[in-house]
Amino acid sequence: MADSVHDEEVLADAPANPTPEVEMAGDGEGEEEPSGRAALPFAEAEVEEGETPRPSFTSFLTSPIVTLLVGNSGQETVITAHQALLTQSPYFREACAEFTDDGSPRQIDLADHDIDAMGCFLEFLYTGDYFPKKIPGQRQLETDPSLPKVDETGDQLLKHARVYTLAEKFQMPQLKQLSSSKIHCVNSTAKGEIAYARYVYAHTPKEDNSIRAPVAKFWAMRSHTLRAEAEEEFRALCLEHPQFGYDVLTLVLDEKLKRERNDKLAPAVGSARKRARHSSNA
Repeated sequence: MADSVHDEEVLADAPANPTPEVEMAGDGEGEEEPSGRAALPFAEAEVEEGETPRPSFTSFLTSPIVTLLVGNSGQETVITAHQALLTQSPYFREACAEFTDDGSPRQIDLADHDIDAMGCFLEFLYTGDYFPKKIPGQRQLETDPSLPKVDETGDQLLKHARVYTLAEKFQMPQLKQLSSSKIHCVNSTAKGEIAYARYVYAHTPKEDNSIRAPVAKFWAMRSHTLRAEAEEEFRALCLEHPQFGYDVLTLVLDEKLKRERNDKLAPAVGSARKRARHSSNA
């Protein structure tokens, strides 16, 4: 998001000219680099005496194949994955526990799931990351020649947001952290941000402040400039998701109250407002 939506910033007055491009990123200072590699069950690690050695990657590849039916009926996409890797997720661990060894199909229906997000999820299971990866030491993602540098439609933001909600359902906290960090590396526009905010408020619970709070804070800080670029879309979003409008307004009013308190504690010299004097020349 613009500047750093994760920082405790003061809501500043809008610049004279609204900027069309918005950097969806915090400054990243003090944040640990999210990575799924350390969590992989086949990751290399020293085994202390008395511990059971971790299984090799080959042992996961020789586990039973599970068929996943992704999407609505009639438009399903069939993909497969190794059961031992799928069961890193508690969601799939429970589903696979229902399978028997009598030769019946190992199949899981995933209706209403996004196929691209599922692809990212499986890529994460097998490799510990998904494309585009974050460039080490930078707040940037790998270049994808098929995508524009500025996300005008919100598609790039939505890709990572869908992975985030999928990781929430499949109970994969490291993938949630990874996808969230990638969201903040996307350069977007006001309309792209609207599409992203709409998805977040439609598909995440009210108490999920880790993804909702940065969205509300971003709009609280920038709505007075970005609204000019997407005023109708912004109004429609507020009407469609009143909680979004309430969260943004709450932050704006809280910041206004904070400034008023600061002014009372340490008023600036010459800042007192007085009624204008009226004089007349006799």
